[in-house]
Amino acid sequence: MLKKFYPYEYVDSVFSIDYDKLYNKGYKGLIFDIDNTLVHHGDDSTEEIDNFFKMIQNIGFKTCILSNNNEERIKRFLTNIDSLYISDAEKPDTTNYYKAIEKMKMKKEEVIFIGDQIFTDILGANKSGIASILVKFIRLKDEKKIGKKRHLENLILRLYKISKNYTHRFGDIYKKEETINVFK
Repeated sequence: MLKKFYPYEYVDSVFSIDYDKLYNKGYKGLIFDIDNTLVHHGDDSTEEIDNFFKMIQNIGFKTCILSNNNEERIKRFLTNIDSLYISDAEKPDTTNYYKAIEKMKMKKEEVIFIGDQIFTDILGANKSGIASILVKFIRLKDEKKIGKKRHLENLILRLYKISKNYTHRFGDIYKKEETINVFK
């Protein structure tokens, strides 16, 4: 029952992943959430994220932003990034996950969703039959409070960690210099 909330992998950040390895495994499309996945909630893109998108697109990936944010927010984020996008996605509803795959002209087996929330991002990807990567959500250093959903997510992640059948379903996708244990 809980497996619908389990990602294929759980990593520290989008920068912990070896995208060449994913591409060589046959994945050609990456769908991203924005807030707390790529940047802190509401922030504009950074030079680091702009360069990140150039790097993964140079590998050969097509990208799409799938966000519950409005179009204005997404366009502001994408000022220096060339990517497809879908706004007001109503995640975890599967409709716009399928629309993102269609926009990228891919099969769902070639696509990975990367996001920071189990109950929207990962659940929607799993319901859509898309492989998923959960990243630790971005929070500011002085940010102490987290919402009730995040506490429930932590409980699910503890169960995920002990369910060996559902963890590391991609195999080794970490960058060599960053073999990270996200369960510390």
